[in-house]
Amino acid sequence: MADAGPQALCAREPRVPAERLVAEMVPPPRFDSVRFDTYNPDPTQPSQSEAVTVLSGFAAGLGGAHASGAGRKRWFSKKQAAPTGPRGVYLDGGYGVGKTHLLASLWHATPAEPALKAFGTFVELTNLVGALGFQQTVQTLGGHRLLCIDEFELDDPGDTVLVSSLLSRLVEQGVALAATSNTLPGKLGEGRFAAADFLREIQGLSAHFRPLRIDGQDYRHRGLPEAPSPFGDEQVTKAAYATEGASLDDFPGLLEHLARVHPSRYGALTDGLTAVCLTDVGPVPDQSTALRLVVLADRLYDREIPVLASGVPFDKLFSEEMLNGGYRKKYFRAISRLTALARDAKPLVSQ
Repeated sequence: MADAGPQALCAREPRVPAERLVAEMVPPPRFDSVRFDTYNPDPTQPSQSEAVTVLSGFAAGLGGAHASGAGRKRWFSKKQAAPTGPRGVYLDGGYGVGKTHLLASLWHATPAEPALKAFGTFVELTNLVGALGFQQTVQTLGGHRLLCIDEFELDDPGDTVLVSSLLSRLVEQGVALAATSNTLPGKLGEGRFAAADFLREIQGLSAHFRPLRIDGQDYRHRGLPEAPSPFGDEQVTKAAYATEGASLDDFPGLLEHLARVHPSRYGALTDGLTAVCLTDVGPVPDQSTALRLVVLADRLYDREIPVLASGVPFDKLFSEEMLNGGYRKKYFRAISRLTALARDAKPLVSQ
């Protein structure tokens, strides 16, 4: 048995200073060691090998001086013949085709000091603007060689305008852009909003990127055994007490707690945990709750924290209406990632 009882996520109310938000704009722990040569393209999907080639060349083109930013200015200088097209690359594809692996590999391969490269999810980028303010965010990121945005999502028109304006300012300052999403830039927001000004903003964002399609199946489940069925409450509780650094919460209570914690703090919410144990997992009651759960699933996956659960299987978390709606790709991504973490957690029961 563990020396102390399990912790509770519901008892945590982290405070995250703006400095930490900036410092953490690097590839998450899961992607610390990934590189282009550790990406395993599916031989039946030539677009995957093509993506490696294109991104390797893109990274090589970002070389130059580091701290002064002179190399960046030379790369985008009007005196040079190159960048007449989009100054960014957009990786489009379904969940589980390795887009984040490739994006993190691009970050690692770009010949610049870590302080001149930024990597974060779309949500983390909007949170950074909220913490620093728009102008300070432009100043903070404007001297960077590269900004990588993972899981580019547009949840409301306000975020669309905000990020469109931010990226436009950064491009003006010579920052190269790279992003991943499950939807082509011109199709973002489809099925969510129909306002003409929203669609105009989408087109403006699309112009910053060269779309690069990546086809394939979800590698997290390719050739692997079926995900384990949920365990019983007693098994989950016993495993939580036997696992040093584990947390234990009932799922309905956790969902209520997430509503009181800003999503920018979900990463800090999991600090120091070795496993997350949940009892009484059931379908989420509404879309707002579901979207918060998606963010938590992303942070747990980034940090490689196994999730042991009782109740319904993770593929039953979201209603058919949700899975057929405008946020369906977010929900499928969450199911995919939570299923992978459930598979990682299976050995905890036998400890």
